Amino acid sequence: MTGGETRKRTKALLLAGGIGSRLRPITAAIPKCLVEIAGRPLLDYWFDALATAGIRDILINTHHLPEPVRRFLAKKTSRGFRTVEFFEPVLLGSAGTVAANPGWADDADDVLIIYADNLSDLDLLDFMAFHRGHGDAFTMLLFHAPNPKACGIAELNDVGCVIGFEEKPAEPKSDLANAGVYAVTATAWREMAAMNAFDLGFDVLPKFVGRMRGYIHDGYHRDIGTIDALNAASREVVLLAGRGGKLKGTKQ
Repeated sequence: MTGGETRKRTKALLLAGGIGSRLRPITAAIPKCLVEIAGRPLLDYWFDALATAGIRDILINTHHLPEPVRRFLAKKTSRGFRTVEFFEPVLLGSAGTVAANPGWADDADDVLIIYADNLSDLDLLDFMAFHRGHGDAFTMLLFHAPNPKACGIAELNDVGCVIGFEEKPAEPKSDLANAGVYAVTATAWREMAAMNAFDLGFDVLPKFVGRMRGYIHDGYHRDIGTIDALNAASREVVLLAGRGGKLKGTKQ
């Protein structure tokens, strides 16, 4: 940090309340966010990435089987994280969690919003540096999707501004898919909260078209939504660790 810079404060929201119906029977006893990949809970990978980026203030929503998540968070709190649980008796939707916590950004410069059912080797420091460098209110992580019709798809102009966004388009205009990680300014967080919307993809992201940048991630990124995806991720983490990758399990 040079003399002319001011240290920015970033907080994070981990969206972790999903039921994980496609991961049954595993999620009958284990919340989706804590399913193990190569011997480690999925949430643990995100906490590692946040720690590496120096981000210690974490808001996390819970719903299905909250007690194991609370025990996990208690361990993280003892290791220097400042965690806040937001229990949802009825799931509010990704945008609904933001709407229910409008003050989370009041003492921050930026907020990271992360879908915690993804596994990624994203460098959050680089992602945040990109976000702060372009000057827009919103940054969306993107990846090249093999099946764009099944994803939220963004169109970028030649400077990386998102000029179009559509959930599960019948005729995709690109293969750049929403990866479920966003960086937003505190002002944008409050704007989102005031929308009182349900879903980020359908209800919120289209309203930031033209003032949102896309960050294309060419590294590892997988949605842990099915048993097949979970098993594949466990194999892939072991392979990546053997090649010196950032994702490291405990069963290597």
